[in-house]
Amino acid sequence: MEPEQRPCDATIIVVSFNTRALTLECLASIYRESTALSFEVIVVDNASSDGSAAAIAESFPDLALHALERNLGFGAANNLAAADARGEFLVLLNPDTRVTDDAVGAIVRHARSLPAPGIIGGRTLFADGTLNPTSCWGAPGLWSTFCRAACLSSLFPRSALFDPTSLGRWQRDTEREVGVVSGCFLLIPRALWRRLDGFDEAFFMYGEDVDLALRAKQLGFGSRITPTATVVHVGAASERVRADKLMRLMGAHRRIMRKHWSRPRAALGLRLHAAGVLARVVGARLLRRLPRAGRFSGAAVWIEVWRRRSEWR
Repeated sequence: MEPEQRPCDATIIVVSFNTRALTLECLASIYRESTALSFEVIVVDNASSDGSAAAIAESFPDLALHALERNLGFGAANNLAAADARGEFLVLLNPDTRVTDDAVGAIVRHARSLPAPGIIGGRTLFADGTLNPTSCWGAPGLWSTFCRAACLSSLFPRSALFDPTSLGRWQRDTEREVGVVSGCFLLIPRALWRRLDGFDEAFFMYGEDVDLALRAKQLGFGSRITPTATVVHVGAASERVRADKLMRLMGAHRRIMRKHWSRPRAALGLRLHAAGVLARVVGARLLRRLPRAGRFSGAAVWIEVWRRRSEWR
């Protein structure tokens, strides 16, 4: 067997887009911290305009780099990298993460301790060491959609009842089954990834990890969090325009409903979702009439999102 064809413990995949400095820091942390396992790194640069690909090639000449001429999206880029993977496990890392305390080795060891590992995530922290809770979510449902539409999740954030997808105030410090592991730090056995045919490329950005978790669940493989593996996650480093991010998030949520819910349930969910956006637009317009409306920067964002509703609906 040729050396380059030998299997390894993990294939670490990083998809970058205009995050040059953060990506270089992420890659450096992988090599610095991942000393207790055999691994390979595959980077897909989604046509960055900030010189990311050249900087990665210069600083890390031994890793596999796909420097694309057009942005394929997060899901398709990961699929491209996974097609070349040799690892027993795939470990997806966002470019705005930083590996600490042998996190990749820890998550691989945890996976091997399970009789039939599915999708596994770890604990994510902000740069100041405080918890970043976005390593995992509860699976979206009709109740969570209603709570968001009725603004209950905004009025009662982190409430187990009114903000169920946030998973309450759990600090991600215990092992637990969850609905969805975020694609920012996600392990999956390569054999399971192939059974699932990877990410659904209909999701350009956002929602692909939710869809993957729901399809894995249908095959009997759950999603879990282990607190033994921790990374720093800055979050949203490549999404600069808030309206564009909201558009992608809402479009992904609606696609999940259409794909995974029954037709009557999806029809109700889609109406609740649109009603929730409209309620925020009405609130935004009212806020704009207040004397110090300039403080409410979110008002213009929701008005813009509603104006472009044909795109996300």
